[in-house]
Amino acid sequence: MATATMNISLPEGLRDFVKDRVEQDHHGTPSAYLRNLIIQDKKQAAEEKLEAMLLEGLNSGEAIEVGDDYWDKFKDRLKTRVQGKSK
Repeated sequence: MATATMNISLPEGLRDFVKDRVEQDHHGTPSAYLRNLIIQDKKQAAEEKLEAMLLEGLNSGEAIEVGDDYWDKFKDRLKTRVQGKSK
């Protein structure tokens, strides 16, 4: 993964906190610690988005029965759509 540099300014208290966390949790560097926090935040944001989408689906109306016939028609519609785009 290519990396880019980003400089951040922290109040002394936060800087000391980061340094302590790096030492306590063996992150290696402040950059590694912050990178891990950002990755965790990104994962949490994705989970929250998925949950919101699932709730939207649940609240979107009455459920429909989905069987083989439904999927066959769905595949046919997709094939027609793809064929229309390739022309």
